[in-house]
Amino acid sequence: MNHILSDRINNLATSQTLAMAALARELKAQGKDIISLSLGEPDFNTPDFIKEAAKKAIDDNYSTYSPVDGYQDLKEAICRKFKRDNGLEYKPSQIVVSTGAKQSLYNIAQVMLNDGDEVILPAPYWVSYFEIVKLSGGIPVEVPTSVETDFKITPEQLEAAITPKTKMMWFSSPCNPSGSVYSREELTALAKVLEKHPNIYVVADEIYEHINFSGTFCSIASIPGMLEKTITVNGVAKAFAMTGYRIGYIGAPEFIAKACTKIQGQVTSGANSIAQRATITAVDADPSVLNEMVQAFHGRRDLVVGLLKEIPGIKINVPEGAFYVFPDVSSFFGKTLKGTEIKDANDVSMHLLAEANVATVTGDAFGNPNCIRFSYATSNEILTEALRRIKEALTA
Repeated sequence: MNHILSDRINNLATSQTLAMAALARELKAQGKDIISLSLGEPDFNTPDFIKEAAKKAIDDNYSTYSPVDGYQDLKEAICRKFKRDNGLEYKPSQIVVSTGAKQSLYNIAQVMLNDGDEVILPAPYWVSYFEIVKLSGGIPVEVPTSVETDFKITPEQLEAAITPKTKMMWFSSPCNPSGSVYSREELTALAKVLEKHPNIYVVADEIYEHINFSGTFCSIASIPGMLEKTITVNGVAKAFAMTGYRIGYIGAPEFIAKACTKIQGQVTSGANSIAQRATITAVDADPSVLNEMVQAFHGRRDLVVGLLKEIPGIKINVPEGAFYVFPDVSSFFGKTLKGTEIKDANDVSMHLLAEANVATVTGDAFGNPNCIRFSYATSNEILTEALRRIKEALTA
């Protein structure tokens, strides 16, 4: 029946992270002992003080339509957060609240891109960037990086990727899937390149900013000259373990914020009213309330990197943020493991599912065909068992 559906949907790839998570759930339902490390979701509960705010919002009858771009007091709270954490001065008219950061990204692509506009994607990139850009008529331009360069692009690579058709660059720091965090110096060097190209806008996805072990965090919009050409995307899903609340937001030049509000008004209108009220409490909280969770992720990172280094053939960097590792598994390509011929990262990922009952995601989905991604957002005990199984499955 595909011929009845639009070319738009037929040309759209399924999210590989969601597809692998669904497959893992299916196998689990069949009674298989699956450890799923495929989804990027904290295993912590939403903090109690945020839950109380959500309950109070129900009691206070926040049950009617919310403004398309978000409650005014939430937008004011987001402005305070941007100033406190990022040194960014935004007005409420520059903030748009959406149903998750994914909708924020989709809105941006829809209002900024015309057919044929090029968008630079430092690879690896979050799985949905490529498809959202494509769906909006843009042309994704991948700039490859590797484990040796800590999965970061250089100013020279950025300059070489720019053409007269370049409209935007999208990137995340801390990065999903690599966990890499760009330093102020690195972002300043990229900004120097972009300075020469005033018509190129940047989407800076900072959803993992607080899950960061580097000791510092820099928003590219805080670098002189970048605020006017950067759309900063954030949300409460990862840091506050609020994935199901579905609240994302942007800080942007006012004309872009107005355009995003316009499109959202025709598609979903305002985000969930109860979740927005809870988000005010979250973004107003001192980030130190997250210390315990961040320390737990830091410890898990060290555990996982240490165990991966013990597996012959795996190449791994030390990610400085988020809760993923992105090991290079290319040394297994062309080999036969437990009777299975391994041609690429997808084969490695499927082999680990079949042989070790561990669900990971192929790096192909993130623009890097040499790697696989897995999340360490689960207990030390489960991670230790998963790595034991992975080691066994990858040992010929």
